[in-house]
Amino acid sequence: MLVGSQHSSNKVDCLVCSYCFRFIGSIELQIGRKLYLQDLGISSSKECVLETYSQPSKQCCADDSSNEDFMTDNDDLVACTSSSQNDKIPLPKEVIQSLMNGNLVLPYSKQFSLPTVVSCPGGCGEAYYCSESCAKVDWELFHSLLCTGERSGSSCREALVKFIQHANETNDIFIPAAKAISFTILKYKKLKAAKLEGKEQCTNPNTLEDSSFSMLLEAWRPISMGYKRRWWDCIALPDDVDYSDEASFRMQIRELAFMSLQLLKESIFDKECAPLFSLEIYGHIIGMFELNNLDLVVASPVEDYFLYIDDLPYPEKEEAEKITRQILDALGDDYSVCCQGTAFFPMQSCMNHSCHPNAKAFKREEDRDGQAIIIALQSISKGDEITISYIDEDLPFEERQALLADYGFKCRCPKCTGEGD
Repeated sequence: MLVGSQHSSNKVDCLVCSYCFRFIGSIELQIGRKLYLQDLGISSSKECVLETYSQPSKQCCADDSSNEDFMTDNDDLVACTSSSQNDKIPLPKEVIQSLMNGNLVLPYSKQFSLPTVVSCPGGCGEAYYCSESCAKVDWELFHSLLCTGERSGSSCREALVKFIQHANETNDIFIPAAKAISFTILKYKKLKAAKLEGKEQCTNPNTLEDSSFSMLLEAWRPISMGYKRRWWDCIALPDDVDYSDEASFRMQIRELAFMSLQLLKESIFDKECAPLFSLEIYGHIIGMFELNNLDLVVASPVEDYFLYIDDLPYPEKEEAEKITRQILDALGDDYSVCCQGTAFFPMQSCMNHSCHPNAKAFKREEDRDGQAIIIALQSISKGDEITISYIDEDLPFEERQALLADYGFKCRCPKCTGEGD
């Protein structure tokens, strides 16, 4: 994975490492945090009305202030009333506190140990990690430019907050796009520093300018591997938008991208990397995620925990459920929500489509982070092209062709050639 981002709404349900997307903390913290937000009316439901959510009262967990920071993601959350709230049986606030503070240890939860939460080095309340190494790598590759914390050193923290808030209220695809730009800027600066260290005597301004542009292209190379079309050109027309209104719809999408770009420029604009901040480039970066992304999915250890309890032999199961049953009733049907987001894998993005592919992107059950693998579906000889399917290849011919039109080509694979004749 080169760039990945957890969906904003999913942060209500899952506390994961902001770099590798492993679940962090403990089973108790994952459950307690979710119930705490649920009691406040914070939901991951996509049907709710978006509005800015401020930091909760710090009195709610006075017993252990270390947990206050990662109860919420401040501007990343949405306030609403969950449609399934009436089906849930609330837990006493004292029990929820004990879960978050670690004072209540659930039976057999030690068998599902999770990495300790590591805070963002910049002090923001938006990024947390499974280790110091993940925090360091994320800071060096992306987060140092996008951190809103007081220790980040950024002079544009308010502008960054506005950018993030706009993305969460409109389309969080802008977040991985910003990470792609941050990655390119930070890599460019690293290349430039190494260049200057090796050639201190070079003072010709024309030479320096040519060298700077070459280094920017080199920094951009990993992102350039993804096929890109402008977002407003490639985004699929929603079912509720009539074809007669398509031009107007695509213009609105373009204006939305323009607004996002303006907010991002106010946050992290770098004069030496100015080409990255053109609407054309920004539109192509977002289009890259629209066309080349893989869904980021990491299974929830909370689901595994409750399945483990359910499989216990009698009387261990009966004894454990004296505690876990009321927690499961409080969580309701949403207890098993996995981590969800968007990720860009450069190697996968280089693979062409076939409706009869010889490989597929695959997520193994044992994988506990955001990585994925490409698995062969049949024997592949040396020199054969590796292909994957961008769509559901079991759909009828006409539907497949219509979906693939969003990618800008007409499929002529053996399967389509045979069915189209």
